[in-house]
Amino acid sequence: MEHRNIVIIGGNSGIGGKVKELLEKEGANVFAFSKSKTGSGNLDITSGFKEIEGIPEEVHGLVYCPGTINLKPFHRISLSDFQKDLEINYLGVVKVLQALQKPLKKSGNASVVLFSTVAVQTGMGFHSSIAGAKGAVEGLSRSLAAEWANAGIRVNTIAPSLTDTPLAEALLSSPEKKEAAGRRHPLGRHGNVNDMAEAVVFLLSEKSSWTTGQVLKIDGGLSSVR
Repeated sequence: MEHRNIVIIGGNSGIGGKVKELLEKEGANVFAFSKSKTGSGNLDITSGFKEIEGIPEEVHGLVYCPGTINLKPFHRISLSDFQKDLEINYLGVVKVLQALQKPLKKSGNASVVLFSTVAVQTGMGFHSSIAGAKGAVEGLSRSLAAEWANAGIRVNTIAPSLTDTPLAEALLSSPEKKEAAGRRHPLGRHGNVNDMAEAVVFLLSEKSSWTTGQVLKIDGGLSSVR
């Protein structure tokens, strides 16, 4: 990863923060953006931006980490809830990709990593809004993997199960909740940022140079093992 230019959206904490740490150790030039940062690192993905300031002419990798967790029965999810989930999880991806498509293509050898959820493949109650938004992300990633292959751009998606991040804090806020979460997964534990970040770095690297259009399920076996 030495000297490669990697853009991380949502790189201030959680999975994005860990990815940034790992990439910098490998010598990558990391450009991290989040809503909570000030200056050149600030980016509100819900705004109507068309460009991202401070981006180099060539971008070799993009990681989009922002997400939501809005778990409610379907009848309690308002239209504005659905719109918010789409805005952050899906339309934010679209806007970032459109803003960065030229520097990604200019590199001639780029990798895009997006995030979905285990709830897209595995039906889970109370997940209708987030599963719908992330399902759109998976469809987009496969389409762009086909469309951008000739430009040397790979597009892959990671579909995690419950992972210990600031976003999931309320779901893992006690030892009892963590134990219950572990019991739901065949491997006996919930995920952590290292599980996801190591996979992201793999998909950004030349070690995955023949991998595109894939949804990598990092979910402790929840989607495929009983």
